[in-house]
Amino acid sequence: MGAPCEQRRLRRLDREIRATTKKLEAVQRGELWPLNGRERRALLRAAAGGAYRVARGRSTGRAETQMESTSSAAETRLNAELSALYAERLRLINDAARAKAAKKSSGWW
Repeated sequence: MGAPCEQRRLRRLDREIRATTKKLEAVQRGELWPLNGRERRALLRAAAGGAYRVARGRSTGRAETQMESTSSAAETRLNAELSALYAERLRLINDAARAKAAKKSSGWW
């Protein structure tokens, strides 16, 4: 595999890492756009249930707990994606270094 192709893959991974980091920061701020469909539905369902209970004059403890656990699950998912991207980036760099070292050692002076 040539060096330009590896550079492209590395740039693509870096771009994905930056995007995932932005998503993680947005989830930590409480924004909804980085959530996937299932997480968004769970969060909105909990908010609707909490609003209903507030209208009835009851406690919203369960709804708040569900909202917190959903956002925590989203953070966990994004952290796992980020660590997988970093691991893949490290693997690419190590493979490139190994290939370069093999190429150098196979030549003669």
